[in-house]
Amino acid sequence: MNPNEKSMLARNYFEQGYNCAQSVLLAFCEETGLAPDQAARLASTFGGGMGRMREVCGAVSAMFMIEGLVGGYVDPKAKEEKSAVYARVRDLAARFREKNHSIICRELLLDIETTPGYEPEERTDGYYERRPCGCYVADAAALIAEAIGA
Repeated sequence: MNPNEKSMLARNYFEQGYNCAQSVLLAFCEETGLAPDQAARLASTFGGGMGRMREVCGAVSAMFMIEGLVGGYVDPKAKEEKSAVYARVRDLAARFREKNHSIICRELLLDIETTPGYEPEERTDGYYERRPCGCYVADAAALIAEAIGA
């Protein structure tokens, strides 16, 4: 699949009701070696900017998870590999930020009304019409697909 196809696949997962992090990670099960249920569980806590705390966008967190699963390091003494993967994460963050002005959920959602509190919102047509999250999911999937050559 090319980046555009990965982008559409991730957005489709989001529109099925998966959170932003799950949607991106699920689109890359083949590349990461994760089974869909593993990907969905792993990313489940990152939705809504990490447990709906509106911190780092879940789609961005999923990009970083994919980078780690595909090109991360395992040796705790691998200084060069650690430095390289951190540089790739910073690059992904900068590219997402350049396109969307931030990697922070609450800043990305600043211009829309959000339900106060920590409970997930019901996924209605109105939810999808007023939220830009599907676009962020699509952007994150395209960026990581380009980065890893998917």
